[in-house]
Amino acid sequence: MNALLLDTCTFLWIVANAPELSEKARTTFYDIENQVYLSAVSAWEIAVKNALGKLPLPDTPDVFVQEQRELHQIESLPLDESSTLYLPNLPQIHRDPFDRMLVCQAIKHDLIILTPDPMIKQYPVKTIW
Repeated sequence: MNALLLDTCTFLWIVANAPELSEKARTTFYDIENQVYLSAVSAWEIAVKNALGKLPLPDTPDVFVQEQRELHQIESLPLDESSTLYLPNLPQIHRDPFDRMLVCQAIKHDLIILTPDPMIKQYPVKTIW
């Protein structure tokens, strides 16, 4: 069994059944042997982008994220102190604060990130796409 952490875009593509989702990511996500998580950081990113008008949603972010997590059997991953305090250990590869924190969580919790982001793949973290 693998423990997977969804990048925010991956979560959005899964719930929309979008063609951008790679076949390998789709197969990995739907493998019932895997435990799948959505970080509170991604929920925060979705709420911020929705509030800025950059991410239209069919419902408010709090309803949308929770309903889609439950519908797709995705567990919530809280943001914990040890992950946030790991941030200074990361090299300055990626400027996106949301993605940097997902990397910290993946490292601290031994998670594989489902992501197409080439910047995330440069960190010492396991990824699948």
